[in-house]
Amino acid sequence: MRKAIFLFIKLGLLVAAAVWISQRPGRLSVEWLGYAIDMPVAAALAVLLLLLTLTALAYRLWLALRRGPGALGRRRNNKKREQGYRALTQGMVAVAAGDAEAAKRYAAKAEGLLHEPPLTLLLSAQAAQLQGDEQAASRYFKAMLERKETEFLGLRGLLTQAIKRGDRVAALDYARQAQTLQPKAQWPAAALAELEAASGNWLEADNALAKAQKTKALGRDDARQRRSALLVEESRAAAKSGRPDAALQAAQTAFDLDPARVPAAAQLARLRAAAGQHSKATKVLEQAWRIAPHPDLAAAWGEVSAKQTPLDLVKRYEALLALAPQSPDAHRALARAAIAARLWGVARSHLQQAEAVEPTAATYRLYAELARAEHGDGPQARDWLARIASADTDAGWACGNCGTAHEEWHAVCAACGGFDSIIWRRPPAPLPVAALVSVPK
Repeated sequence: MRKAIFLFIKLGLLVAAAVWISQRPGRLSVEWLGYAIDMPVAAALAVLLLLLTLTALAYRLWLALRRGPGALGRRRNNKKREQGYRALTQGMVAVAAGDAEAAKRYAAKAEGLLHEPPLTLLLSAQAAQLQGDEQAASRYFKAMLERKETEFLGLRGLLTQAIKRGDRVAALDYARQAQTLQPKAQWPAAALAELEAASGNWLEADNALAKAQKTKALGRDDARQRRSALLVEESRAAAKSGRPDAALQAAQTAFDLDPARVPAAAQLARLRAAAGQHSKATKVLEQAWRIAPHPDLAAAWGEVSAKQTPLDLVKRYEALLALAPQSPDAHRALARAAIAARLWGVARSHLQQAEAVEPTAATYRLYAELARAEHGDGPQARDWLARIASADTDAGWACGNCGTAHEEWHAVCAACGGFDSIIWRRPPAPLPVAALVSVPK
């Protein structure tokens, strides 16, 4: 609409100019170099307009001849660039689809068309990884380190490779470099917390956790729970190195952060008892026991007692049972104390109550211990031991990542290096025989 309006305005101005000139007739005379030119003013203006038009056309022709080769080259380069980006996109799609051959082919095509390593190095590395050629992928990732715009991505690729092959030293170094390069990035902070902990660098892991929470790589609750795990290990290390005050402070902080963490409660209670604070140790275990009864808490309950005679321990475990009368762990702990005090009837009564709730191997193992203590190593003890094979499996500490069983809790799984991955759980029940036999159709 605007173009049409401007066109009519221009036509109107031309018509007005033509009318104005026609109403003012006159002649134009020019004498130059012995020549005389005499013509009407309107004709002179028409000639001038024609000359200007021819000059403009000649100038445009000259520009076209001068710029033609360059324009053709730019058009050719633009076409190659467009084809290169199309190949790059197709290569990324092939990587996502897991098509190694197509990814490698498109990566080579994109590299040949674009001549821009920052765009093609990552695709080439991913294509090499899909083909299982980790050495080639490593070369591409290291080449990315030489360019500022791709250095961060190169570090991530090398870090992933190091973790995959189990090289924690190299992985830790790459994670530290990545965080130095991009302090506000999330994945370096999260990876650094895991790797520092896996290397046993508890203080460094604690600092890394704080940065991970600051960058929002970890939520507040996750960071709090993981810091509790680190502090338990810090407390253990301080206790072993003869620093009881530091050990007690770390254990207290760990328990305050996560009262439901059994290792934190047990560690704090034992340190309180070692410092002569038996009543405070008992209160710690009471608080944790009310959240969730646990065999480790039951064991610590007896260890932190100020009185260690067998009868005193029986009375103490009766108090623990009163906190959770239906807990099989409390019944088993009381039965164990009763066996030590040679109270056979009391032990048998509580084992029966534990068996009614949880007929596991631990219960039958205590039955055998009771039979051996009361009657010697005879047929009764062997009968109870025989029941263990068919009994339910007891819960235990196991890594939630790799499934490796552990005798006690640690902040890091010794098998896979998982941080705060060891949990208390019952092993999965074996499949019934019928489920293992294929049914013919």
